[in-house]
Amino acid sequence: MSTEVDTVLRLPAAAVPEGCPPWSGERAAHWTRALPPRWAPVRTPASAFVALPPAAVAGAALLSAWGALPAWAAALVALHLVWWVLRPEAAAVLGPVAVGVALTTGDLAPGVRLSTAAVLAGVWGTACLRIAVRRRQRAAGREAAAGVTAAAPAPGGGRAERGTFLSWCGLGAVVAGGALYAAAGLPDGSAQRQAVPAAGWCLAGLGLTLLLSGVLGRRRALALRRAPVPVLRVLVRDGIDADTEVYAADDLAALRPLFTVSTSLTVPTSGSETPRGADDAGADEDDGCRDDDEDGELRALVDRIGDGRSGPLREAVLHGVPYDGGEAVFLAAASAAGRAPVVEASLGPVRPMTPGALRSRNRAEKRTSVRAARDARRRTTAAEAVAARDRADEARTRTRHWRAGWADWTAVALVALFLACYAKSGRWGDAYGIGLTVLAALSLPRRLAWRVTADREGLWFNGLRGTRHLPWHDVRIVKCEGARLRIDGRSAAFGEWRVASPRWSWLEDRLGLLHPYERTAAEITAMWRTPALRPAGTATGRDRGRPLWPLGAALATAVAAGLLLLR
Repeated sequence: MSTEVDTVLRLPAAAVPEGCPPWSGERAAHWTRALPPRWAPVRTPASAFVALPPAAVAGAALLSAWGALPAWAAALVALHLVWWVLRPEAAAVLGPVAVGVALTTGDLAPGVRLSTAAVLAGVWGTACLRIAVRRRQRAAGREAAAGVTAAAPAPGGGRAERGTFLSWCGLGAVVAGGALYAAAGLPDGSAQRQAVPAAGWCLAGLGLTLLLSGVLGRRRALALRRAPVPVLRVLVRDGIDADTEVYAADDLAALRPLFTVSTSLTVPTSGSETPRGADDAGADEDDGCRDDDEDGELRALVDRIGDGRSGPLREAVLHGVPYDGGEAVFLAAASAAGRAPVVEASLGPVRPMTPGALRSRNRAEKRTSVRAARDARRRTTAAEAVAARDRADEARTRTRHWRAGWADWTAVALVALFLACYAKSGRWGDAYGIGLTVLAALSLPRRLAWRVTADREGLWFNGLRGTRHLPWHDVRIVKCEGARLRIDGRSAAFGEWRVASPRWSWLEDRLGLLHPYERTAAEITAMWRTPALRPAGTATGRDRGRPLWPLGAALATAVAAGLLLLR
Protein backbone atom coordinates (compact mmCIF):
# COMPACT_ATOMS: atom_id res chain seq x y z
CA MET A 1 0.00 0.00 0.00
CA SER A 2 2.91 2.34 0.56
CA THR A 3 4.06 4.79 -2.04
CA GLU A 4 7.39 6.62 -1.99
CA VAL A 5 7.44 10.40 -2.04
CA ASP A 6 9.46 10.61 -5.22
CA THR A 7 6.93 8.48 -7.13
CA VAL A 8 4.13 11.05 -6.83
CA LEU A 9 3.49 12.52 -10.28
CA ARG A 10 3.14 16.28 -9.93
CA LEU A 11 1.06 18.78 -11.86
CA PRO A 12 2.82 21.65 -13.63
CA ALA A 13 2.85 24.68 -11.35
CA ALA A 14 0.89 26.72 -13.91
CA ALA A 15 -1.94 24.14 -13.90
CA VAL A 16 -2.70 24.73 -10.21
CA PRO A 17 -5.09 27.68 -9.60
CA GLU A 18 -3.49 30.54 -7.73
CA GLY A 19 -3.83 30.19 -3.97
CA CYS A 20 -5.33 26.68 -4.21
CA PRO A 21 -4.85 25.19 -0.71
CA PRO A 22 -3.85 21.56 -0.09
CA TRP A 23 -6.46 19.35 1.51
CA SER A 24 -4.24 18.38 4.41
CA GLY A 25 -4.73 15.46 6.74
CA GLU A 26 -6.13 17.57 9.59
CA ARG A 27 -8.82 19.19 7.47
CA ALA A 28 -9.53 15.92 5.68
CA ALA A 29 -10.05 14.25 9.05
CA HIS A 30 -12.58 16.95 9.89
CA TRP A 31 -14.44 16.02 6.69
CA THR A 32 -14.40 12.29 7.49
CA ARG A 33 -15.67 12.92 11.03
CA ALA A 34 -18.82 14.34 9.44
CA LEU A 35 -19.75 10.90 8.10
CA PRO A 36 -22.95 9.29 9.45
CA PRO A 37 -22.85 6.33 11.88
CA ARG A 38 -21.53 3.01 10.62
CA TRP A 39 -25.02 1.49 10.34
CA ALA A 40 -26.03 4.03 7.66
CA PRO A 41 -25.51 2.50 4.18
CA VAL A 42 -23.17 5.21 2.90
CA ARG A 43 -20.86 2.80 1.12
CA THR A 44 -22.45 -0.39 -0.16
CA PRO A 45 -20.79 -3.18 -2.16
CA ALA A 46 -21.21 -3.18 -5.91
CA SER A 47 -23.34 -6.33 -5.66
CA ALA A 48 -26.09 -4.23 -4.03
CA PHE A 49 -26.63 -2.36 -7.29
CA VAL A 50 -27.41 -5.68 -8.96
CA ALA A 51 -29.24 -7.50 -6.16
CA LEU A 52 -31.51 -4.83 -4.67
CA PRO A 53 -33.71 -3.98 -7.71
CA PRO A 54 -34.72 -7.64 -8.39
CA ALA A 55 -35.27 -8.12 -4.65
CA ALA A 56 -37.59 -5.10 -4.59
CA VAL A 57 -39.62 -6.38 -7.56
CA ALA A 58 -39.91 -9.83 -5.97
CA GLY A 59 -40.88 -8.32 -2.61
CA ALA A 60 -43.61 -6.20 -4.19
CA ALA A 61 -44.99 -9.22 -6.03
CA LEU A 62 -45.06 -11.31 -2.84
CA LEU A 63 -46.74 -8.60 -0.75
CA SER A 64 -49.46 -8.25 -3.34
CA ALA A 65 -49.82 -12.00 -4.01
CA TRP A 66 -50.42 -12.65 -0.31
CA GLY A 67 -53.19 -10.07 -0.36
CA ALA A 68 -51.40 -7.93 2.22
CA LEU A 69 -51.32 -4.71 0.19
CA PRO A 70 -52.71 -3.41 -3.12
CA ALA A 71 -50.34 -3.53 -6.05
CA TRP A 72 -49.34 0.15 -5.98
CA ALA A 73 -48.89 0.13 -2.19
CA ALA A 74 -46.79 -3.05 -2.27
CA ALA A 75 -44.53 -1.44 -4.88
CA LEU A 76 -44.16 1.73 -2.81
CA VAL A 77 -43.16 -0.23 0.28
CA ALA A 78 -40.73 -2.51 -1.59
CA LEU A 79 -39.02 0.38 -3.37
CA HIS A 80 -37.79 1.69 -0.03
CA LEU A 81 -35.36 -1.24 0.02
CA VAL A 82 -33.63 0.36 -2.98
CA TRP A 83 -34.02 3.96 -1.85
CA TRP A 84 -32.61 3.22 1.61
CA VAL A 85 -29.25 2.27 0.06
CA LEU A 86 -29.06 3.92 -3.35
CA ARG A 87 -31.38 6.93 -3.47
CA PRO A 88 -32.02 8.52 -0.04
CA GLU A 89 -33.51 11.63 -1.70
CA ALA A 90 -36.56 9.60 -2.76
CA ALA A 91 -36.90 7.94 0.66
CA ALA A 92 -36.75 11.33 2.40
CA VAL A 93 -39.70 12.60 0.34
CA LEU A 94 -41.88 9.47 0.10
CA GLY A 95 -41.05 7.88 3.46
CA PRO A 96 -43.92 9.56 5.38
CA VAL A 97 -46.31 8.61 2.57
CA ALA A 98 -45.23 4.97 2.79
CA VAL A 99 -45.68 5.00 6.59
CA GLY A 100 -49.21 6.30 6.16
CA VAL A 101 -49.96 3.67 3.53
CA ALA A 102 -48.67 0.88 5.76
CA LEU A 103 -50.85 2.08 8.67
CA THR A 104 -54.08 2.53 6.71
CA THR A 105 -54.05 0.23 3.68
CA GLY A 106 -54.36 -3.49 3.06
CA ASP A 107 -55.11 -6.56 5.15
CA LEU A 108 -52.02 -6.55 7.37
CA ALA A 109 -52.26 -7.94 10.88
CA PRO A 110 -51.89 -5.25 13.58
CA GLY A 111 -48.43 -6.42 14.64
CA VAL A 112 -47.19 -6.66 11.05
CA ARG A 113 -48.72 -3.27 10.24
CA LEU A 114 -46.89 -1.56 13.11
CA SER A 115 -43.63 -3.36 12.33
CA THR A 116 -43.78 -2.36 8.67
CA ALA A 117 -44.50 1.24 9.59
CA ALA A 118 -41.61 1.23 12.07
CA VAL A 119 -39.18 -0.13 9.46
CA LEU A 120 -40.31 2.48 6.92
CA ALA A 121 -39.93 5.21 9.54
CA GLY A 122 -36.39 3.98 10.20
CA VAL A 123 -35.60 4.13 6.49
CA TRP A 124 -36.98 7.68 6.35
CA GLY A 125 -34.91 8.71 9.38
CA THR A 126 -31.73 7.21 7.86
CA ALA A 127 -32.34 9.05 4.59
CA CYS A 128 -32.86 12.35 6.40
CA LEU A 129 -29.66 11.74 8.40
CA ARG A 130 -27.63 11.13 5.25
CA ILE A 131 -28.92 14.35 3.68
CA ALA A 132 -28.07 16.29 6.84
CA VAL A 133 -24.57 14.78 6.83
CA ARG A 134 -24.09 15.96 3.27
CA ARG A 135 -24.62 19.52 4.44
CA ARG A 136 -21.93 19.06 7.10
CA GLN A 137 -19.54 17.59 4.54
CA ARG A 138 -20.10 20.48 2.15
CA ALA A 139 -19.45 22.94 4.96
CA ALA A 140 -16.21 21.12 5.89
CA GLY A 141 -15.08 21.15 2.26
CA ARG A 142 -15.76 24.86 1.82
CA GLU A 143 -13.85 25.56 5.01
CA ALA A 144 -10.86 23.58 3.70
CA ALA A 145 -10.95 25.49 0.39
CA ALA A 146 -10.64 28.78 2.31
CA GLY A 147 -12.70 30.68 -0.25
CA VAL A 148 -10.45 29.89 -3.25
CA THR A 149 -12.48 29.16 -6.39
CA ALA A 150 -11.72 28.38 -10.03
CA ALA A 151 -13.58 27.36 -13.17
CA ALA A 152 -13.70 23.61 -13.70
CA PRO A 153 -11.91 22.38 -16.85
CA ALA A 154 -14.07 21.15 -19.70
CA PRO A 155 -13.47 17.50 -20.67
CA GLY A 156 -12.73 16.75 -24.30
CA GLY A 157 -13.50 13.81 -26.51
CA GLY A 158 -17.20 14.55 -27.03
CA ARG A 159 -18.12 13.04 -23.68
CA ALA A 160 -21.84 12.44 -23.19
CA GLU A 161 -23.59 14.54 -20.58
CA ARG A 162 -23.70 13.05 -17.11
CA GLY A 163 -26.94 11.15 -16.50
CA THR A 164 -27.73 10.39 -20.15
CA PHE A 165 -27.28 6.63 -19.78
CA LEU A 166 -29.31 6.48 -16.56
CA SER A 167 -32.11 8.50 -18.14
CA TRP A 168 -32.43 6.18 -21.11
CA CYS A 169 -32.31 3.12 -18.85
CA GLY A 170 -35.00 4.70 -16.67
CA LEU A 171 -37.28 5.32 -19.65
CA GLY A 172 -36.82 1.70 -20.73
CA ALA A 173 -37.67 0.42 -17.24
CA VAL A 174 -40.80 2.62 -17.07
CA VAL A 175 -41.99 1.27 -20.42
CA ALA A 176 -41.24 -2.32 -19.35
CA GLY A 177 -43.11 -1.80 -16.09
CA GLY A 178 -46.11 -0.43 -17.93
CA ALA A 179 -46.10 -3.37 -20.31
CA LEU A 180 -45.90 -5.79 -17.40
CA TYR A 181 -48.82 -4.08 -15.70
CA ALA A 182 -50.84 -4.23 -18.93
CA ALA A 183 -50.16 -7.98 -19.14
CA ALA A 184 -51.55 -8.57 -15.65
CA GLY A 185 -54.57 -10.47 -16.96
CA LEU A 186 -52.56 -13.02 -18.95
CA PRO A 187 -51.45 -15.44 -16.16
CA ASP A 188 -53.98 -18.01 -14.99
CA GLY A 189 -53.67 -18.10 -11.19
CA SER A 190 -55.35 -15.50 -8.99
CA ALA A 191 -52.15 -15.00 -7.02
CA GLN A 192 -50.31 -14.25 -10.22
CA ARG A 193 -53.00 -11.79 -11.26
CA GLN A 194 -52.25 -9.88 -8.06
CA ALA A 195 -48.46 -10.26 -8.20
CA VAL A 196 -47.88 -9.16 -11.79
CA PRO A 197 -49.38 -5.65 -11.42
CA ALA A 198 -47.30 -5.08 -8.29
CA ALA A 199 -44.15 -6.16 -10.15
CA GLY A 200 -45.11 -3.80 -12.97
CA TRP A 201 -45.61 -0.91 -10.53
CA CYS A 202 -42.26 -1.65 -8.88
CA LEU A 203 -40.41 -1.91 -12.18
CA ALA A 204 -41.87 1.42 -13.27
CA GLY A 205 -40.84 2.87 -9.89
CA LEU A 206 -37.30 1.64 -10.46
CA GLY A 207 -37.38 3.35 -13.84
CA LEU A 208 -38.45 6.62 -12.24
CA THR A 209 -35.66 6.16 -9.69
CA LEU A 210 -33.15 5.84 -12.53
CA LEU A 211 -34.60 8.96 -14.15
CA LEU A 212 -34.23 10.80 -10.84
CA SER A 213 -30.63 9.63 -10.55
CA GLY A 214 -29.90 10.82 -14.07
CA VAL A 215 -31.50 14.23 -13.46
CA LEU A 216 -29.69 14.73 -10.15
CA GLY A 217 -26.37 13.64 -11.61
CA ARG A 218 -26.68 15.99 -14.59
CA ARG A 219 -27.84 18.87 -12.44
CA ARG A 220 -24.94 18.49 -10.01
CA ALA A 221 -22.42 18.04 -12.83
CA LEU A 222 -23.66 21.16 -14.64
CA ALA A 223 -23.46 23.13 -11.40
CA LEU A 224 -19.69 22.49 -11.36
CA ARG A 225 -19.30 24.18 -14.76
CA ARG A 226 -21.84 26.95 -14.31
CA ALA A 227 -19.64 29.16 -12.12
CA PRO A 228 -16.27 29.01 -10.35
CA VAL A 229 -16.29 26.38 -7.61
CA PRO A 230 -14.08 25.71 -4.54
CA VAL A 231 -10.81 23.94 -5.37
CA LEU A 232 -8.47 21.77 -3.30
CA ARG A 233 -5.14 20.11 -4.01
CA VAL A 234 -5.34 16.36 -3.43
CA LEU A 235 -3.64 13.12 -4.44
CA VAL A 236 -5.44 10.58 -6.62
CA ARG A 237 -4.73 7.17 -8.04
CA ASP A 238 -6.56 4.52 -10.05
CA GLY A 239 -7.71 1.69 -7.79
CA ILE A 240 -7.70 -1.98 -8.67
CA ASP A 241 -11.46 -1.75 -9.35
CA ALA A 242 -10.95 1.14 -11.84
CA ASP A 243 -12.42 3.75 -9.48
CA THR A 244 -10.46 6.89 -8.68
CA GLU A 245 -9.23 6.95 -5.09
CA VAL A 246 -8.76 10.38 -3.49
CA TYR A 247 -6.25 11.01 -0.68
CA ALA A 248 -5.22 14.01 1.39
CA ALA A 249 -2.45 16.09 -0.14
CA ASP A 250 0.02 15.01 2.56
CA ASP A 251 -0.91 11.30 2.56
CA LEU A 252 2.11 10.35 0.45
CA ALA A 253 1.92 6.71 1.58
CA ALA A 254 -1.70 6.35 0.38
CA LEU A 255 -2.82 4.99 3.74
CA ARG A 256 -6.28 6.54 4.09
CA PRO A 257 -8.48 7.14 1.02
CA LEU A 258 -11.07 9.83 1.69
CA PHE A 259 -13.53 8.74 -0.97
CA THR A 260 -13.74 6.95 -4.30
CA VAL A 261 -15.58 7.94 -7.45
CA SER A 262 -15.94 6.40 -10.87
CA THR A 263 -14.55 8.77 -13.49
CA SER A 264 -13.99 9.10 -17.22
CA LEU A 265 -10.59 10.28 -18.38
CA THR A 266 -10.01 12.75 -21.23
CA VAL A 267 -7.44 15.28 -22.33
CA PRO A 268 -8.64 18.88 -21.80
CA THR A 269 -10.14 20.58 -24.84
CA SER A 270 -8.13 23.28 -26.54
CA GLY A 271 -10.74 25.85 -25.55
CA SER A 272 -10.59 24.97 -21.87
CA GLU A 273 -9.76 27.70 -19.41
CA THR A 274 -7.36 25.38 -17.57
CA PRO A 275 -4.08 27.23 -16.82
CA ARG A 276 -1.19 25.82 -18.80
CA GLY A 277 2.52 26.53 -18.62
CA ALA A 278 4.29 28.27 -21.45
CA ASP A 279 6.54 25.25 -21.86
CA ASP A 280 3.69 22.75 -21.77
CA ALA A 281 3.89 20.78 -24.97
CA GLY A 282 0.26 19.73 -24.56
CA ALA A 283 -0.87 23.25 -25.42
CA ASP A 284 0.26 22.80 -29.01
CA GLU A 285 -0.75 19.19 -29.56
CA ASP A 286 -3.04 18.36 -32.41
CA ASP A 287 -6.06 16.11 -32.09
CA GLY A 288 -4.09 13.03 -33.11
CA CYS A 289 -1.59 13.52 -30.28
CA ARG A 290 -4.40 13.96 -27.77
CA ASP A 291 -5.97 10.74 -28.98
CA ASP A 292 -2.63 8.97 -28.57
CA ASP A 293 -2.28 10.24 -24.99
CA GLU A 294 -5.82 9.24 -24.13
CA ASP A 295 -5.41 5.80 -25.69
CA GLY A 296 -2.17 5.34 -23.79
CA GLU A 297 -3.87 6.22 -20.50
CA LEU A 298 -6.71 3.81 -21.19
CA ARG A 299 -4.35 0.98 -22.17
CA ALA A 300 -2.33 1.49 -19.01
CA LEU A 301 -5.52 1.46 -16.96
CA VAL A 302 -6.70 -1.79 -18.56
CA ASP A 303 -3.32 -3.41 -17.95
CA ARG A 304 -3.33 -2.39 -14.28
CA ILE A 305 -6.84 -3.73 -13.75
CA GLY A 306 -5.89 -7.02 -15.40
CA ASP A 307 -2.82 -7.32 -13.18
CA GLY A 308 -4.69 -6.29 -10.01
CA ARG A 309 -2.44 -3.27 -9.40
CA SER A 310 -3.22 0.27 -8.33
CA GLY A 311 -1.95 3.18 -10.38
CA PRO A 312 0.69 5.66 -9.25
CA LEU A 313 -0.16 8.52 -6.93
CA ARG A 314 -0.80 11.69 -8.90
CA GLU A 315 -1.27 15.27 -7.82
CA ALA A 316 -4.65 16.70 -8.78
CA VAL A 317 -6.86 19.72 -8.30
CA LEU A 318 -10.32 18.79 -7.07
CA HIS A 319 -13.01 21.11 -8.43
CA GLY A 320 -16.17 21.17 -6.35
CA VAL A 321 -16.90 20.32 -2.73
CA PRO A 322 -17.05 16.54 -2.24
CA TYR A 323 -19.90 14.90 -0.31
CA ASP A 324 -21.79 11.62 -0.22
CA GLY A 325 -23.58 11.31 -3.56
CA GLY A 326 -22.01 14.43 -5.09
CA GLU A 327 -20.10 15.02 -8.31
CA ALA A 328 -16.44 15.93 -8.84
CA VAL A 329 -14.05 17.04 -11.56
CA PHE A 330 -10.26 16.60 -11.33
CA LEU A 331 -7.43 18.18 -13.25
CA ALA A 332 -4.79 15.52 -12.59
CA ALA A 333 -1.29 14.66 -13.64
CA ALA A 334 -1.15 11.92 -16.26
CA SER A 335 -0.15 8.39 -15.27
CA ALA A 336 3.12 8.74 -17.16
CA ALA A 337 5.68 11.48 -16.76
CA GLY A 338 5.98 14.05 -19.55
CA ARG A 339 2.34 13.91 -20.64
CA ALA A 340 -0.19 16.70 -20.46
CA PRO A 341 -2.57 16.83 -17.48
CA VAL A 342 -5.86 14.99 -17.88
CA VAL A 343 -9.42 15.79 -16.85
CA GLU A 344 -11.33 13.16 -14.88
CA ALA A 345 -15.05 13.85 -14.58
CA SER A 346 -17.29 11.73 -12.38
CA LEU A 347 -19.42 9.04 -13.96
CA GLY A 348 -21.04 8.09 -10.66
CA PRO A 349 -21.58 9.59 -7.22
CA VAL A 350 -18.87 10.28 -4.67
CA ARG A 351 -18.65 7.39 -2.20
CA PRO A 352 -16.93 8.26 1.10
CA MET A 353 -14.58 5.67 2.56
CA THR A 354 -16.07 4.84 5.95
CA PRO A 355 -13.94 3.39 8.78
CA GLY A 356 -15.67 0.03 8.44
CA ALA A 357 -15.06 -0.07 4.69
CA LEU A 358 -11.43 0.88 5.26
CA ARG A 359 -10.93 -1.97 7.74
CA SER A 360 -12.52 -4.44 5.34
CA ARG A 361 -10.34 -3.14 2.53
CA ASN A 362 -7.16 -3.48 4.60
CA ARG A 363 -8.06 -7.04 5.62
CA ALA A 364 -8.73 -7.97 1.99
CA GLU A 365 -5.43 -6.44 0.86
CA LYS A 366 -3.58 -8.32 3.57
CA ARG A 367 -5.17 -11.62 2.54
CA THR A 368 -4.35 -10.88 -1.09
CA SER A 369 -0.74 -10.08 -0.26
CA VAL A 370 -0.32 -13.28 1.76
CA ARG A 371 -1.92 -15.36 -0.98
CA ALA A 372 0.18 -13.66 -3.68
CA ALA A 373 3.40 -14.33 -1.74
CA ARG A 374 2.43 -17.96 -1.22
CA ASP A 375 1.54 -18.46 -4.88
CA ALA A 376 4.76 -16.73 -5.96
CA ARG A 377 6.79 -19.19 -3.87
CA ARG A 378 4.94 -22.11 -5.41
CA ARG A 379 5.36 -20.74 -8.94
CA THR A 380 9.09 -20.26 -8.32
CA THR A 381 9.36 -23.85 -7.15
CA ALA A 382 7.50 -25.06 -10.24
CA ALA A 383 9.68 -22.96 -12.55
CA GLU A 384 12.85 -24.30 -10.93
CA ALA A 385 11.55 -27.83 -11.40
CA VAL A 386 10.94 -27.12 -15.08
CA ALA A 387 14.45 -25.73 -15.51
CA ALA A 388 16.04 -28.68 -13.69
CA ARG A 389 14.05 -31.23 -15.70
CA ASP A 390 14.82 -29.60 -19.03
CA ARG A 391 18.53 -29.30 -18.26
CA ALA A 392 18.68 -32.99 -17.36
CA ASP A 393 16.42 -34.13 -20.18
CA GLU A 394 18.07 -34.69 -23.52
CA ALA A 395 14.64 -34.79 -25.12
CA ARG A 396 14.36 -31.01 -25.00
CA THR A 397 13.88 -31.07 -28.76
CA ARG A 398 10.29 -32.23 -28.34
CA THR A 399 7.38 -29.86 -27.74
CA ARG A 400 5.67 -29.28 -24.42
CA HIS A 401 1.93 -29.61 -23.77
CA TRP A 402 -0.54 -28.49 -21.13
CA ARG A 403 -4.12 -29.67 -21.26
CA ALA A 404 -7.39 -29.83 -19.34
CA GLY A 405 -7.32 -31.97 -16.21
CA TRP A 406 -9.24 -32.81 -13.09
CA ALA A 407 -9.95 -29.19 -12.20
CA ASP A 408 -11.65 -28.53 -15.54
CA TRP A 409 -13.56 -31.79 -15.52
CA THR A 410 -14.79 -31.12 -11.97
CA ALA A 411 -16.06 -27.69 -13.03
CA VAL A 412 -17.96 -29.17 -15.98
CA ALA A 413 -19.45 -31.93 -13.80
CA LEU A 414 -20.69 -29.45 -11.17
CA VAL A 415 -22.26 -27.16 -13.77
CA ALA A 416 -23.87 -30.11 -15.59
CA LEU A 417 -25.33 -31.41 -12.33
CA PHE A 418 -26.73 -27.99 -11.49
CA LEU A 419 -28.30 -27.50 -14.94
CA ALA A 420 -29.74 -31.03 -14.99
CA CYS A 421 -31.75 -30.26 -11.86
CA TYR A 422 -33.77 -27.68 -13.81
CA ALA A 423 -34.57 -29.84 -16.83
CA LYS A 424 -38.33 -30.09 -17.35
CA SER A 425 -40.92 -30.69 -20.04
CA GLY A 426 -43.29 -28.29 -21.75
CA ARG A 427 -42.69 -25.20 -23.87
CA TRP A 428 -40.19 -23.68 -21.47
CA GLY A 429 -38.49 -27.04 -21.13
CA ASP A 430 -37.97 -27.20 -24.90
CA ALA A 431 -36.39 -23.74 -24.92
CA TYR A 432 -34.22 -24.75 -21.97
CA GLY A 433 -33.13 -27.90 -23.79
CA ILE A 434 -32.20 -25.93 -26.90
CA GLY A 435 -30.12 -23.58 -24.77
CA LEU A 436 -28.32 -26.50 -23.10
CA THR A 437 -27.61 -28.10 -26.48
CA VAL A 438 -26.08 -24.89 -27.84
CA LEU A 439 -24.07 -24.47 -24.63
CA ALA A 440 -22.76 -28.02 -24.91
CA ALA A 441 -21.70 -27.48 -28.52
CA LEU A 442 -19.96 -24.14 -28.04
CA SER A 443 -18.58 -24.16 -24.49
CA LEU A 444 -17.96 -27.71 -23.29
CA PRO A 445 -15.33 -28.77 -25.86
CA ARG A 446 -12.92 -26.05 -24.79
CA ARG A 447 -13.60 -26.74 -21.12
CA LEU A 448 -12.98 -30.46 -21.46
CA ALA A 449 -10.19 -30.58 -24.03
CA TRP A 450 -8.28 -27.31 -24.09
CA ARG A 451 -4.65 -27.70 -24.97
CA VAL A 452 -1.65 -25.37 -25.09
CA THR A 453 1.46 -26.46 -26.99
CA ALA A 454 4.87 -24.78 -26.74
CA ASP A 455 7.59 -25.05 -29.36
CA ARG A 456 10.54 -22.90 -30.31
CA GLU A 457 8.29 -20.47 -32.22
CA GLY A 458 5.72 -19.80 -29.52
CA LEU A 459 2.45 -21.12 -28.12
CA TRP A 460 -0.34 -22.92 -29.96
CA PHE A 461 -3.95 -23.00 -28.68
CA ASN A 462 -6.61 -25.36 -29.96
CA GLY A 463 -10.18 -24.18 -30.54
CA LEU A 464 -13.49 -25.05 -32.15
CA ARG A 465 -12.42 -24.15 -35.68
CA GLY A 466 -8.67 -24.68 -35.46
CA THR A 467 -5.52 -23.52 -33.72
CA ARG A 468 -4.19 -20.07 -32.88
CA HIS A 469 -0.54 -19.13 -32.64
CA LEU A 470 1.13 -16.66 -30.27
CA PRO A 471 4.86 -16.06 -30.90
CA TRP A 472 7.09 -15.80 -27.86
CA HIS A 473 7.98 -12.16 -28.56
CA ASP A 474 4.27 -11.24 -28.65
CA VAL A 475 3.41 -12.74 -25.26
CA ARG A 476 2.27 -10.00 -22.87
CA ILE A 477 0.63 -11.76 -19.91
CA VAL A 478 0.78 -15.29 -18.53
CA LYS A 479 -1.02 -15.30 -15.22
CA CYS A 480 -3.14 -17.41 -12.91
CA GLU A 481 -5.68 -15.02 -11.38
CA GLY A 482 -7.45 -16.97 -8.68
CA ALA A 483 -9.57 -19.53 -10.51
CA ARG A 484 -8.67 -18.25 -13.98
CA LEU A 485 -5.68 -18.95 -16.22
CA ARG A 486 -5.11 -16.06 -18.63
CA ILE A 487 -2.69 -15.67 -21.54
CA ASP A 488 -2.71 -12.53 -23.66
CA GLY A 489 -0.59 -11.14 -26.45
CA ARG A 490 0.52 -7.71 -27.55
CA SER A 491 -1.27 -7.98 -30.88
CA ALA A 492 -4.97 -7.17 -30.96
CA ALA A 493 -5.42 -9.86 -33.61
CA PHE A 494 -4.69 -12.64 -31.13
CA GLY A 495 -7.21 -11.65 -28.49
CA GLU A 496 -7.19 -13.17 -25.02
CA TRP A 497 -7.16 -16.85 -24.12
CA ARG A 498 -8.56 -17.90 -20.77
CA VAL A 499 -9.98 -20.89 -18.91
CA ALA A 500 -11.47 -21.10 -15.42
CA SER A 501 -12.26 -23.77 -12.86
CA PRO A 502 -13.36 -23.89 -9.20
CA ARG A 503 -10.66 -23.34 -6.61
CA TRP A 504 -10.55 -23.68 -2.83
CA SER A 505 -7.43 -21.88 -1.61
CA TRP A 506 -7.94 -22.93 2.02
CA LEU A 507 -7.93 -26.62 0.99
CA GLU A 508 -4.82 -26.12 -1.13
CA ASP A 509 -3.09 -24.50 1.84
CA ARG A 510 -4.08 -27.32 4.17
CA LEU A 511 -2.96 -30.07 1.80
CA GLY A 512 0.05 -28.20 0.40
CA LEU A 513 -1.22 -28.60 -3.18
CA LEU A 514 -0.47 -26.44 -6.20
CA HIS A 515 -3.42 -25.81 -8.49
CA PRO A 516 -2.81 -27.07 -12.06
CA TYR A 517 -3.33 -23.55 -13.41
CA GLU A 518 -0.58 -22.21 -11.13
CA ARG A 519 1.81 -24.89 -12.37
CA THR A 520 0.89 -24.24 -16.01
CA ALA A 521 1.36 -20.48 -15.62
CA ALA A 522 4.71 -20.98 -13.87
CA GLU A 523 6.07 -23.33 -16.52
CA ILE A 524 4.96 -21.19 -19.47
CA THR A 525 6.32 -18.07 -17.76
CA ALA A 526 9.68 -19.77 -17.24
CA MET A 527 9.91 -20.53 -20.96
CA TRP A 528 8.72 -17.06 -21.90
CA ARG A 529 11.25 -15.30 -19.67
CA THR A 530 14.15 -17.70 -20.31
CA PRO A 531 14.59 -18.62 -24.00
CA ALA A 532 17.05 -21.37 -23.07
CA LEU A 533 14.19 -23.33 -21.49
CA ARG A 534 12.00 -23.27 -24.61
CA PRO A 535 11.59 -26.47 -26.62
CA ALA A 536 13.96 -26.68 -29.57
CA GLY A 537 11.53 -28.52 -31.85
CA THR A 538 8.72 -27.26 -34.06
CA ALA A 539 5.17 -28.46 -33.44
CA THR A 540 3.57 -30.42 -36.25
CA GLY A 541 -0.08 -30.14 -37.17
CA ARG A 542 -0.97 -33.02 -34.86
CA ASP A 543 1.06 -31.58 -31.98
CA ARG A 544 -0.69 -28.22 -32.22
CA GLY A 545 -4.06 -29.80 -31.46
CA ARG A 546 -7.02 -30.73 -33.60
CA PRO A 547 -10.17 -28.61 -34.05
CA LEU A 548 -12.73 -29.21 -31.33
CA TRP A 549 -15.90 -28.90 -33.40
CA PRO A 550 -16.32 -32.71 -33.80
CA LEU A 551 -16.30 -33.03 -30.01
CA GLY A 552 -18.81 -30.18 -29.80
CA ALA A 553 -21.14 -31.93 -32.25
CA ALA A 554 -20.89 -35.17 -30.29
CA LEU A 555 -21.59 -33.46 -26.97
CA ALA A 556 -24.57 -31.55 -28.39
CA THR A 557 -26.00 -34.81 -29.73
CA ALA A 558 -25.52 -36.52 -26.37
CA VAL A 559 -27.17 -33.68 -24.45
CA ALA A 560 -30.12 -33.54 -26.84
CA ALA A 561 -30.60 -37.31 -26.63
CA GLY A 562 -30.42 -37.23 -22.84
CA LEU A 563 -33.03 -34.47 -22.63
CA LEU A 564 -35.36 -36.41 -24.95
CA LEU A 565 -35.05 -39.50 -22.76
CA LEU A 566 -35.90 -37.47 -19.65
CA ARG A 567 -39.15 -36.09 -21.11
